[in-house]
Amino acid sequence: MGSNERAAVNFSELVNKNKQTLARLKDAPRLVLHRRDGEDLVLTTAARAEQDQTVVSAATRMLAAMARREPGSMELLLDILPDAFPWVRFLPEFDVHAFAVELVDTMRAADSVGNSAAVAQMLTAWQHTAEVHSDPELLAALRRDHDEDYGAAPDPRTTA
Repeated sequence: MGSNERAAVNFSELVNKNKQTLARLKDAPRLVLHRRDGEDLVLTTAARAEQDQTVVSAATRMLAAMARREPGSMELLLDILPDAFPWVRFLPEFDVHAFAVELVDTMRAADSVGNSAAVAQMLTAWQHTAEVHSDPELLAALRRDHDEDYGAAPDPRTTA
């Protein structure tokens, strides 16, 4: 098995044949553990996880430094975004710029706390925004003025 391929086993194999299962980490950087009653897990070595975090952190710092270095670097970032995120083509130009700024800022902040969850959430939110812009009917429906005002939404904690 090549180093880029993912090895996968059922979680029960780790429990029942732990030495043989863990030995598979010598041939693959990560081992996906399929669970019947929950989300799959990924098992890796501490050294590999640290390497991955070092690479992500370095890429984040380089991107942030590039984006802030010169005015022209933001234009470069805006030029390459469609290659990295093809769905940005559906965003209005102003939103593409806002996405670029938010991406760099969120990546820097997430790197500073060592947790990329906020970056994943932000990317998903922007992708959903692009999906709305890709559908003219949905976009028109969301932009349509509604004459009816249904008032304030009730507090969900007090609604049965």
